[in-house]
Amino acid sequence: MEQALLAFSHGTGIFDFMHSPWGWPVAESLHFLGLSLLIGTVGVFDLRMIGLGPGIPYRNLHRMVPIGVLGYAINLVTGTMFLSSAPDQYLYNPAFQTKLGFMLLAGCNMIWFYTTCSTEVRTTSDSLPVSGRAKLIGTVSLLAWCTIIVCGRLITYYRPPYHWCFWC
Repeated sequence: MEQALLAFSHGTGIFDFMHSPWGWPVAESLHFLGLSLLIGTVGVFDLRMIGLGPGIPYRNLHRMVPIGVLGYAINLVTGTMFLSSAPDQYLYNPAFQTKLGFMLLAGCNMIWFYTTCSTEVRTTSDSLPVSGRAKLIGTVSLLAWCTIIVCGRLITYYRPPYHWCFWC
């Protein structure tokens, strides 16, 4: 896996960019910008679903979700740049592995939302709470994204040696 990621990174020029004086700082800054767009929209929508900000229309907040999707796309690109430029620092890192697990949970939670209650939430009156299921989905989303953020920060502190990863 490491070799495949490095080959991809070298073949696309990502490795050279990331190992230039400005590569890593630019990618980190873009990653933070993407995270801000994601949490600043999806996170606020989740907070509204769990009951904060009564009177703020759900449908208006939901219109901002595409901005969060843009933020996620930025993070997907920059995250791929990090991973493919230093795969040994990520693949064996329990914080990174945990982050990926919670990203999977957040993705499944989003599918659950859009297949079960997105229409209901968008059409709920501004003064009424959403269903218990929607509140649960919002709570899971917030907890997942908070954990993803914490794990992202912890990646730096759990660099190999490989004894950090007891299951690798």
